[in-house]
Amino acid sequence: MTAGQAADSPQFIPVLKKVRVRVPVGRPRTRPDAVAGDKAYSSRGNRAYLRRRRIKVVIPEKRDQAANRKKKGSKGGRPISHDADLYKERNTVERLINKLKAWRGIATRYDKTPASYLAGLHLRAAMIWIKDLTRTTP
Repeated sequence: MTAGQAADSPQFIPVLKKVRVRVPVGRPRTRPDAVAGDKAYSSRGNRAYLRRRRIKVVIPEKRDQAANRKKKGSKGGRPISHDADLYKERNTVERLINKLKAWRGIATRYDKTPASYLAGLHLRAAMIWIKDLTRTTP
């Protein structure tokens, strides 16, 4: 959890180190197949970290980074690969975050401690889950 005025991008690698991907049998994997993010996470350090861990990068390149690479010509390196179809699936996560932030306490981070903020997230997630359950049951 970062302060309200701090950017989330510096927390990318520490958060990724804590990610666990469930598998049907055995212990969870520590390396996801791919990581999707918006342009804010398109830094050289983040991309290098993902490349080292052999994780597919689904992060579009910033315009200024692309322009600088093109300006350098052949010394600028290859254009980044970007899976547009996989990037579109980020929309599902973005919609969930928007549902969470519909609750003002979460959107504005009024809580003083990370524990109370997390409790608010759990409560809001339970409310969303119950609402979805009532919609789907006959």
